[in-house]
Amino acid sequence: MGEDLQQTVTRLLGRIAEGGQDGAEAELLPLVYDELRQLASAQFRSERADHTLQPTALVHEAYMKLVGQQGAEIGGRKHFFALASKAMRQILVDHARAKARLKRGGDGVRMPLADDQPTPTQLSIPDLVALDDALGRLETLDARKATLVELRFFGGLSSEETADVLGIARSTVAEDWRFAKAWLRRELSGEPK
Repeated sequence: MGEDLQQTVTRLLGRIAEGGQDGAEAELLPLVYDELRQLASAQFRSERADHTLQPTALVHEAYMKLVGQQGAEIGGRKHFFALASKAMRQILVDHARAKARLKRGGDGVRMPLADDQPTPTQLSIPDLVALDDALGRLETLDARKATLVELRFFGGLSSEETADVLGIARSTVAEDWRFAKAWLRRELSGEPK
């Protein structure tokens, strides 16, 4: 995204935050749609055959969730896409919880978090719900590491993109990612702490 376009997105986000009903939402969507679609598509690579949520629906739900928040302060383009990752996480987890209520089944929790990590749609419903619960616990301990997992895992961002969004060094991303993966593996293994 070019610098002029980034400034336009930031300006439109400001107008939306001010609560203006001047059509800023309609102007913004075409400018961010491709990047939102890339985020959503990252979630649906190697999609489970039985997954009923589609990338386009995920994009639209996340967008509506973001621009529909009254008084929400969105501090520019980077912040917008970080919030979009969080919104996509919430939507996917809500979808998984709804399916789990219908199924009421599943066995143990497996959570593989490798550098070539699976996408959320490749996890079983109990895995995705357990991951969301564990991320909530991690957030109380270290919000930055929880956000990093959100951006990498749910947002599909690379280490470099994550460093850019969080405003930290790539080496810090690598260190935080190693810590978060180990912490989540322990949390999700069911082993005593």
